Amino acid sequence: MTRQLGILLAALYFVSAPTFAQTPVPLVVDVGWLEQHLNDRRVVIFHLGREYETRHIPGARLLPQGDATVARLAALGVSDDRHLVLYSVGDEIPVFQMFALDTLGFGDRTSVLNGGLRAWVNAGKPVTTEEPRITPGTLAAPTPKNLIVDAEFVKTLAGRPDHKLVDARAPVYYQGIEGLAGKSGHIPGAVNIPFTDVGDNRTGIDRERLARLFREAGINPGDTVVAYCHVGQQARFVVFAARVLGHPVRLYQGSFADWAGNNRGPVVK
Repeated sequence: MTRQLGILLAALYFVSAPTFAQTPVPLVVDVGWLEQHLNDRRVVIFHLGREYETRHIPGARLLPQGDATVARLAALGVSDDRHLVLYSVGDEIPVFQMFALDTLGFGDRTSVLNGGLRAWVNAGKPVTTEEPRITPGTLAAPTPKNLIVDAEFVKTLAGRPDHKLVDARAPVYYQGIEGLAGKSGHIPGAVNIPFTDVGDNRTGIDRERLARLFREAGINPGDTVVAYCHVGQQARFVVFAARVLGHPVRLYQGSFADWAGNNRGPVVK
């Protein structure tokens, strides 16, 4: 009887538990979703940035910037069946860490908490100073993604009707009012979506607003978004926004500094 009861309870658990494979977790999750999965062993929460010692979401582990490697993630309890949730402390969305994990091959099993720690605290949810007990995970090396493109690839975009080049800089740079590397303007064919329009932890990530921004910029559903900025940092915000909307993405990491500084091609206003 005891064995039968155990089997029944196990079956009920697997029926009632969320099945990530059948219901993919969105790239952006809200406070309610995270609260529901706070004690789910398949969800690993990562605190990014300062204040970990003074307050963090219960169960969260500290992931220092630049420390996203397969070995480090496994040491922090990530296994092949785990889903990662990142949250940041300040105003910025953790797009740099998200891009690093996507490049590493974890993008499809990583989400960002909308609003970060700010939203969690404002919703009256608990924080703690207690560090979780961590059991190292078993993690096979994922398949990395090559998301970086160079100037030669950018030059081919005019012949790729399903690709859109996006300048993530402020309009004063896109329009050529201010310049960089002795040149002012933008790469021919680029549309402008300033990285500051993507949102932050104060405003939250609004998918409908992002869809409107992309639509008004002439980006169609399914288009591959190739983003650039000054030196490849601000463009990561546009890359993240494009992923929220389901677009394939690429980053021109050399960006305008490479294009203008190394005379890769013309610049227009």
